[in-house]
Amino acid sequence: MIGSAMFGQEKSDEWHLYANSRENYFGVAMANGKIGIVTDDTPLKTKEIILNGVYDGSPENGISRIVRGIEFLNLHLTLEGQEVKSDNISNWSQVVNMKEGTSTTSFSFKDFATINYTILANRAVPYSAMAIVTIVPKKDIEIAANNYMTVPDELKDAKSQFRVLKDNQYLMPVFGTTAKTLTGKYTVSAATTFLFDGETEVLKQTGNEVGFSKKLQKGKIYRFAIAGGICTSKDFNDPLNESERQPIYALQQGIDNLLNRHKLAWAELWNTGDIQIEGDLDAQQRVRFALFNLYSYNRPETRESIAPMGLSSQGYNGHIFWDSELWMYPTLLALQPDMAKSCLDYRFDRLEKAKQKATIYGYKGAMYPWESDDTGEEATPTWALTGIFEQHITADVAIAFWNYYSYTQDKTWLKENYKVLRETADFWVSRVIKNENGSFSILNVVGADEYAQHVDDNAFTNASAIEALKNTIKAATILNEPINPMWVEVSNKLIIHSENGITQNYKGYKGQMIKQADVNLLSYPLHVIIDRKQIEKDLEYYTEKIDKKDGPAMASGVLSVLYARLGDKDKAYAYFVKSYLPNSRPPFGVFSESANSNNPYFATGAGAMLQAVIYGFGGVEQTDKGLKYNQGLLPKQWKSLTIKGIGPDNNTITIK
Repeated sequence: MIGSAMFGQEKSDEWHLYANSRENYFGVAMANGKIGIVTDDTPLKTKEIILNGVYDGSPENGISRIVRGIEFLNLHLTLEGQEVKSDNISNWSQVVNMKEGTSTTSFSFKDFATINYTILANRAVPYSAMAIVTIVPKKDIEIAANNYMTVPDELKDAKSQFRVLKDNQYLMPVFGTTAKTLTGKYTVSAATTFLFDGETEVLKQTGNEVGFSKKLQKGKIYRFAIAGGICTSKDFNDPLNESERQPIYALQQGIDNLLNRHKLAWAELWNTGDIQIEGDLDAQQRVRFALFNLYSYNRPETRESIAPMGLSSQGYNGHIFWDSELWMYPTLLALQPDMAKSCLDYRFDRLEKAKQKATIYGYKGAMYPWESDDTGEEATPTWALTGIFEQHITADVAIAFWNYYSYTQDKTWLKENYKVLRETADFWVSRVIKNENGSFSILNVVGADEYAQHVDDNAFTNASAIEALKNTIKAATILNEPINPMWVEVSNKLIIHSENGITQNYKGYKGQMIKQADVNLLSYPLHVIIDRKQIEKDLEYYTEKIDKKDGPAMASGVLSVLYARLGDKDKAYAYFVKSYLPNSRPPFGVFSESANSNNPYFATGAGAMLQAVIYGFGGVEQTDKGLKYNQGLLPKQWKSLTIKGIGPDNNTITIK
């Protein structure tokens, strides 16, 4: 077992991830659902800022890409005229505080001082962030601290300004930068000010930096902060002035007030949804880190979803895939249903574009894009066949909608959102072809196993269509809506092929290597194969077919769920570990997509791993009547498993 030592962690507990090595460093996004600030190993600097839901064309091919924002928390710091740099510090360490949503870097600078730099994206104030600097002088010194902003290459026409606003006796210094996205689609504005404990320092502009200087006494702790925010014209008609209101608000609040509101917001998340593992600190840290990242990448009522890499990078262009509905959503539905609802709101708002896509290809109803951005149009790069042919996502979306109703039993919500189910069902009955024997097929698709292109009757595509159609029929019955007879006929007669007792990945499948679980998904999360012997046969066969070198992490998470439900404790635990360990990157164990990639943070994989805990070991089952709590299964490596805040009644499950 590889533990925390692999990741350069000298100290360890269930809420903190410590690093003391900068080698092969992969940072963590401090995010609040709107902005993601990625940590760096360079002192007093962030790596990048990702803006949720803001897209513009990429320079390579014009395909939409999530936008990197202006990095507004960066600091140049000099002590006795000597600048703090990456190569002249010592005793570097960094800690991610998952309980409070902060990252703190600590280091010594020569014999002058020790310095702490804490960054956070404020969970309570969604467009704002703060960097708190604490200096402990080892002798009397003079410091100069200057805030500077880094504008990424993809932003253009950047302009900066510094001005001191005045309202009666209040002086409000504000430093800001405004730029345009690559094609000019959006304006991005960031603004900051300095907050001080005690006496306020006079800020001065030097070139493109704003800051102050001050003499410090030996041993006397000195603390200040850079506080501000970032806004875009996607959300605001006047992002420049709204961004300036962020530091002005911060000035009136003060460091501790802002920090405490942020901590309280995180405490509320953990109080309403947490997983506690006793007896296995490594598993506890990794499970909580997965939750921390999922929570960081979404916030209720934003009507935004989660990209595969969340707010940690521009990976996969920040587009929304099935990753959201199939892999991340089930965990959010169980523990943070308001976040899960936001993911559905995102799809509901783009239903008309899904209907347009169906029309484009000659189908009826709604056909959701494989990759989606803020427009809801197909955003997959043109060269990728998945954009046109990986169509199971339309069923994945519909199933997620039904599962939200099942979870809440909220008929008013179902009535308001029913048209998503109806329109996607109409797509499937227009998509199938009728065979001579009266059965139905879906021809020429890319399934969950993306290694197999242009296949007929892919198992997962057909099964998810069956489940989506049957769910639509149930919803129509509840709401007393008309039922299209074709929904019934197709859901009963859509083919899933089998050969020699094994469910076929697709028609004519001959045992080729597959990218990830496909057939096994028919047992979980779908409810299409429920016979225990068939589940066991398909597991035994397909576990050996999955790409062991480059397959993504999700397959192992699903296999863990299935083996847990079969009562095989050892295999369930082995696949649970396999779902994250080969994909962990130093120093904090951030998720990469596969064992051989370096593209963290892969929120999709985190979602699959968490499903192994909740829906596997935890014994939780999604049914039409809501969550069902089965006995569960405890790995011998753990003393107990507690899932806190699950279900609409915020239940606590404990398995010992």
